[in-house]
Amino acid sequence: MLIGELAERAGTSARTLRYYEEQGLVQPQRDANGYRQYDDAELRVVHEIRSLLAVGFGMDDIKPFVECLRATGSGHVCPDSVAVLRRKLAEVDGLLGQLTDVRQRLHTQLTQALEHRENPC
Repeated sequence: MLIGELAERAGTSARTLRYYEEQGLVQPQRDANGYRQYDDAELRVVHEIRSLLAVGFGMDDIKPFVECLRATGSGHVCPDSVAVLRRKLAEVDGLLGQLTDVRQRLHTQLTQALEHRENPC
């Protein structure tokens, strides 16, 4: 399939696909006339990339998943992918801890504000 068809099937733009190619994530074949040709495996790769981007992974984080997908048919089973998942989970856990602290402070401030409002000086 040509780049426009892949873009339509993947729900993205041709420009985005060219960017993925520049990043070494998508690997089209070239026709004699230089047009990019993609097979269905590249559609799976693009879906994997978009899925990972949607949950906050960066382009460098995505590379091990694409390599694993190409090697095994699943992007999440290789040691490098597992390492990225562990690191990302630890990052999210840290952010959750920070958000929990912020929530508690906000809750305390709101409670104090409401108490002050009910008992004005």
